[in-house]
Amino acid sequence: MAMVRLPTRMSDGKANLHRGCIGAGIDIATGYTLTAVWKNTIVTEHPDTGNPVSGVEIPQWSRLLKIASGAYEMTNLGYQGIDLVLDKERGPLLLELNARPGLNIQIANREGLQARLDKIEAYTGPLDTIAERVAFARGNFASRAIS
Repeated sequence: MAMVRLPTRMSDGKANLHRGCIGAGIDIATGYTLTAVWKNTIVTEHPDTGNPVSGVEIPQWSRLLKIASGAYEMTNLGYQGIDLVLDKERGPLLLELNARPGLNIQIANREGLQARLDKIEAYTGPLDTIAERVAFARGNFASRAIS
């Protein structure tokens, strides 16, 4: 699953959900934002700017997926949270890896994580390379692919 966190005045410019930032799910296949949640409420616009928060294309989505998928080689953890940032000049950067990431990502994606975990466990093909893992995620976890 993927989510973008958008700071607000309420969150004091911080990207922490518990402080009042917006969390918007991201379609793995396309890199477009899905549902956005702010303070337990579904929102379609940023409360401070009025800009849309759903249906927004995440820049450099393919590169972000490759970085996130490559985190497996660093940790060998099958489940982890990967925090990335898009720097205006340097592009996508890895901020941190979380062995026990928060589960609010499920709310922003309006989808439970268990169906995805089950699909991964049932898969018998190779997922050894970054390209294989990215292709598997894009092919199996598009917003339309989860039932």
